[in-house]
Amino acid sequence: MATKENEPKPTAEELLAKAKKPAQLSPSMHRFYEGKMQVIPKCVIRSVDDFAIWYTPGVAAACKEIQANPDKSFELTNRWNYVAVVTDGTRVLGLGNIGPEAAMPVMEGKALIFKYLGGVDAFPICLRTKDPNEIVKICKTLEPTFGGINLEDIEKPKCFQVLEQARSEMQIPVWHDDQQGTATVILAGLINSFKLVGKKPKESLITLVGSGAANLRTAYVLIKWGVKPGNIILADSKGVVHKNRKDIIKNEDPWKYELTQKTNSENRTGTIQEAFKGVDAVVAASQPGPDTIKKEWIKSMADNSIVFACANPIPEIWPWEAEEAGAKIVATGRSDFANQVNNSLGFPAIFRGVLDVKAKTITDDMCIAAATELANYAEERGMNEKDILPRMDEWEVFPREAVACALKSIEQGVARIKPSRQELYDRASTIISNARQSTELLMKHGLIKQAPKEKDLLK
Repeated sequence: MATKENEPKPTAEELLAKAKKPAQLSPSMHRFYEGKMQVIPKCVIRSVDDFAIWYTPGVAAACKEIQANPDKSFELTNRWNYVAVVTDGTRVLGLGNIGPEAAMPVMEGKALIFKYLGGVDAFPICLRTKDPNEIVKICKTLEPTFGGINLEDIEKPKCFQVLEQARSEMQIPVWHDDQQGTATVILAGLINSFKLVGKKPKESLITLVGSGAANLRTAYVLIKWGVKPGNIILADSKGVVHKNRKDIIKNEDPWKYELTQKTNSENRTGTIQEAFKGVDAVVAASQPGPDTIKKEWIKSMADNSIVFACANPIPEIWPWEAEEAGAKIVATGRSDFANQVNNSLGFPAIFRGVLDVKAKTITDDMCIAAATELANYAEERGMNEKDILPRMDEWEVFPREAVACALKSIEQGVARIKPSRQELYDRASTIISNARQSTELLMKHGLIKQAPKEKDLLK
């Protein structure tokens, strides 16, 4: 919530009231619209005679072409633009294991953002199974229908197994947004934050508070990008993560165990507070606050420190408290504060890019390419300590990010086709623009009903 100079800062009570308002409006709005997504035609229907082309008997000719060459399904059907948003409902937002039905509103929301920001036709797939092998099997069974799979809200460490196994066994991109999406946007924010404070990120000390899927993948992506593994310090609810921790067992969580062997070259031990001392940046993806992170911990950080407090709905520490404690740059996951770190800056464009080259996978290198483009866009249009990343309403960034991912797919040899940079940019821009304009036209003509007034919803 930006304030003008000399205006009083909002109180915690005012911020909490603002944070609660979307939740108060949400059930009534969902009920009014009976969900958020629908399926509508994209082909001409000049008369019912056209059904002879789109369905029987004409459709059989398209079927025969695909039978002869299954890759033609990317040309003769909308498979090239279909993404499945797959969850078992075990780690939904901050709600935890709420089940597949209760996860549907989140998956529909994901599909909405996919369409509006990336022009991607995404479908919620909520599964009544918690077995990781079964989830992979279902994804593989769905493969002929989709151009990509977005895994969502699956608990750790199962999410790592599902991602790695599905990626290795499927010929379409599989991605876990809570891992790779978060890591992409955090990396973009860190790139620009380090530029603004005049430090070299690959030589700096970075602490990750919280050792869930988001921060573990962030650690891997940072290492892939070039940060020295020993310069990364992980912390969880039990304190600093180090190689002598007996509670981190290789067979139970091999990904976290592997990082205990690579990170924290100083072999720090002790409470979370120890992970703050002298470090240049802290990225928190842990328990909602306030006061999960203490002001005195930030005071112990290096000069010109960077703090990303990404818990929702309340960050681990209020931004102004982090600044009072000495942080030079502060980011959160919320839109009403400066420097929002939001996955929506990543996944719509990344999928747009890989779908447009019919890629077979999404690699961490593609995430890095996306993060770099996000950072470049913000730097080119002008950035400062309160504005380190693009915002979701800066739609021009999404085609650029899509192109960066598509070109990296081609470079890594996982793209089925190889359009030019300009062809990719023109295609992504057109598809994304059409999605936004279609929504606006449906609203303008009343085919999407106007929302009720807030005062009526809050009765």
